[in-house]
Amino acid sequence: MTEPLLAIRNLSVGLPAGSDRPFAVEDLSLTLEKGEILCVVGETGSGKSLSAFATMGLLPTNLPKPTGEVVFEGRNLLALPPSERRKLAGSRLAMIFQEPAAVLNPVYRIGEQVGETFQLHTGLSKAEIREKVTALFREVRLPNPEEILRAYPHQLSGGQCQRVMIATALALEPAILIADEPTTALDVTTQAQILRLMLDLRENRDTGILFITHDFGVVAEIADRVAVMRHGRLVEIGPAEQVLNHPQADYTRELLAAVPKLDPHASREGLGEPVLEARGIRKIFRGQGFLGKKRVVNAVDQVDVTLRRGETLGLVGESGSGKSTLAQCVIRLIDPDDGAITIAGGNFGGLKGNALREARRRVQIVFQDPYTALDPRQSVGDAIAEGPVIHGKKKSEAMTTARNLLAAVGLEPSAADRFPHEFSGGQRQRICIARALALEPQLLIADESVSALDVSVQAQILDLLADMQKRHQFGMLFITHDLRVASRICDRIAVMRQGKIVEEGEPARLFVDPQQDYTKELLAAVPGRDWQHVARAENG
Repeated sequence: MTEPLLAIRNLSVGLPAGSDRPFAVEDLSLTLEKGEILCVVGETGSGKSLSAFATMGLLPTNLPKPTGEVVFEGRNLLALPPSERRKLAGSRLAMIFQEPAAVLNPVYRIGEQVGETFQLHTGLSKAEIREKVTALFREVRLPNPEEILRAYPHQLSGGQCQRVMIATALALEPAILIADEPTTALDVTTQAQILRLMLDLRENRDTGILFITHDFGVVAEIADRVAVMRHGRLVEIGPAEQVLNHPQADYTRELLAAVPKLDPHASREGLGEPVLEARGIRKIFRGQGFLGKKRVVNAVDQVDVTLRRGETLGLVGESGSGKSTLAQCVIRLIDPDDGAITIAGGNFGGLKGNALREARRRVQIVFQDPYTALDPRQSVGDAIAEGPVIHGKKKSEAMTTARNLLAAVGLEPSAADRFPHEFSGGQRQRICIARALALEPQLLIADESVSALDVSVQAQILDLLADMQKRHQFGMLFITHDLRVASRICDRIAVMRQGKIVEEGEPARLFVDPQQDYTKELLAAVPGRDWQHVARAENG
């Protein structure tokens, strides 16, 4: 038998004193073969990413030195001097991170950043490096490679930035590629393209890929084997078909049960009067594109939206389709160039100053990232009470409301005295929901509010939003790129493309009989769709 490409043996990574458990990763053993895609899944805090960081030599300096072995090409990486580890990183081992925008340097052109890998590890000339980088951009299917060489990160979409990171990782043809949640924040069509690219790498380069994710749909699309982690320990590992369809561990079954499924249901009956009526909303952005060319973008192009009390309208579409811009126009975070907006029967479009601030009580928003949405210096109770206090409620009454809302979203009222860093991502999102509900809005906008969460936490937040809506009867504008999530919670779904709503309908009609080719493309790109159909059929 040949040795595996990578062998992790009894790997343990300790946590600092005072942590909730002694080890971030405990006694982990697994292997990766040449030309294999091994998906590592589990909730936040399961040790997935730290296992990868230990392999790459990128563990935070405040953590104890890891124990065990990480054997690659006959050498224990954990025992190598730092200089030897650096030579391997980027050449034989490469890693793609979740947030390309946080990795790419905003002040350097894309071509310079990718070319730096060749400058450090090869003796190629500038012309040869340019040729290599251009070829890599073509391989990862970036449009107009010559123009992207001269572009800056902010001029590219999220999907294009992720392709740039993949090109960087592939520059020196590594034997192992570690991908840490590389598709989490991408829309379904871009996600499908990245997954296809991963499969091509395995096929064409025989690369061993360690793919970290919490999305079982992604696992179903690309995995040869699956490893499930919880609290730093490996709880199950096996062929993808076995783990997905016949899991052995209770924890794996719990995760699979939480995966949202395409649910072609009808909209609910007995909905109330309209809380949002937007007519002819239009927003144009002007700026400079590649090479200084003037660029005009019709971000929102003559869009009409109606939403009733107790109803949830989903906005779906690719990045750049205009979903978030439309929501920001509705809440007046940006002013539309044209159109009329009525919220709860009152004019919202032409208001300014104090009148606008007072009207904003009727509409609140929950953002995508719960980590940046809360002020780290402000206690949770003060964050929730702040809105009511601004609008005239006594501080003592506002704090009582805050504690009651914390209990309503499933947290202890005593959490009001703690600070954001003391909570998990899912708990922070519950706090953000409580803050949004503190002003008793009639319209709630949820902008990708569950896209960065684990499937189990995601299911909890979706159930919470549905429960709070049932109690308070607010209308909800739910923005997402995940059609499975939209089908679970929405009464109607509007599909946006290039600033326009191209199709709208209840899930029972939209998912069964889509009329537009673009809607069909989105549905076809949902990861794991075929697996879920098979699993549902097998389970009756």
